[in-house]
Amino acid sequence: MTAATTPAAAAGSPPEPDRTRPPFLRRGDTVALVAPAGPVGDRETALARALTESWGLRPRTTSRLSATHRDYLAGTDGTRLADFTEAWLDPEVRAVLCVRGGYGTQRVADRLDHRRLAAAGPKFLVGSSDVTCLHRAVGEGLGLVTLHAPMPACRPVHDDEATAASLHAALFGPPPHSFGLDGPVLAPGRAEGLLTGGNLTVLASSLGTATAPVTEGRILLLEDVGEEPYRLDRSLTQLRRAGVLRRAAGVVLGDFTDCGPPDQVDAVLRERLSDLGVPVAAGLAAGHGPRQLTVPLGARAVLDTVLRRVVLPPYERNTA
Repeated sequence: MTAATTPAAAAGSPPEPDRTRPPFLRRGDTVALVAPAGPVGDRETALARALTESWGLRPRTTSRLSATHRDYLAGTDGTRLADFTEAWLDPEVRAVLCVRGGYGTQRVADRLDHRRLAAAGPKFLVGSSDVTCLHRAVGEGLGLVTLHAPMPACRPVHDDEATAASLHAALFGPPPHSFGLDGPVLAPGRAEGLLTGGNLTVLASSLGTATAPVTEGRILLLEDVGEEPYRLDRSLTQLRRAGVLRRAAGVVLGDFTDCGPPDQVDAVLRERLSDLGVPVAAGLAAGHGPRQLTVPLGARAVLDTVLRRVVLPPYERNTA
């Protein structure tokens, strides 16, 4: 197999069906602000409200948003699960935005009632970092495209115009048809498949669970924050040993923020990923960096290392 041939194409397996894309938002729509992971303070709530209101949206919260449990959770598992479920089932809510990440989504992901959530109809799930687990649970469970995006309380969406514009376009349309890659090409080639992935540490820690990463024939996005090179090596090695990396059609790397000396990080990524036999390219501004573009997980995409772009098919405006 050459680097330009995806595993799915080589095996002759049919492509996955396209997932449902939630209808775009309009001014005046209601969105829910939830905390499925770490605790949310008053300042973070205010920032999230300010952003959504500036876009003409009506943010909805409950008293559970400010709950805490064991200092590192936004309330008990039951509290966080109830808040997320109530938000998703609310017929007026068109999008559910996770205010912050942290830790905790893995503790509730297996308790989601997919039948009830599906009955509520398609809506946007917005978030990243620890929310990677929810993207897997909701995206796969409901067959939806979800948004790997900056949380509405994070500084980049308030301080960086491109970050805010990317999230706004993903929610209101029209979204971009491609993302540029300004990093090195670790392995050349072209791959096509559904986008999947997110935070490397969360993906590695999900192995052996109901939300373990599914990568066969897909383009895998990886990013991380605050993990030393040896810890990145450990997570990548865990994914390799489980066969997750070799089943992917291609790999695109986002930011690895505050993960130690950049040259050491680059060396680990190259050593663990360049020999997979699939295209691998770095430099997507997604993750925890100063610019955080919104990436539609579950959407069909093409990774082209010659163009140094991730190309998306046209997203027809859906106002249903």
